[in-house]
Amino acid sequence: MTTEPDEVCLLVQVSDQEAWDLAQFLKRVGYSDFRSNAVDDEEAYRMLAAAAKVSRSLGSLGYGPR
Repeated sequence: MTTEPDEVCLLVQVSDQEAWDLAQFLKRVGYSDFRSNAVDDEEAYRMLAAAAKVSRSLGSLGYGPR
């Protein structure tokens, strides 16, 4: 996997149940949840984009909640 110079590649080991639970959480969380924990709109959108990447990665491993 190649990354851009300003990107970080994360490798996190979680249990099967934790992967499903995180996928469910990411399915349910929305912009307002990120915004309430961010300093501004830009940070909230970056958080949302990062969460979407994690969600897609989980989905590619078979943890795509319905």
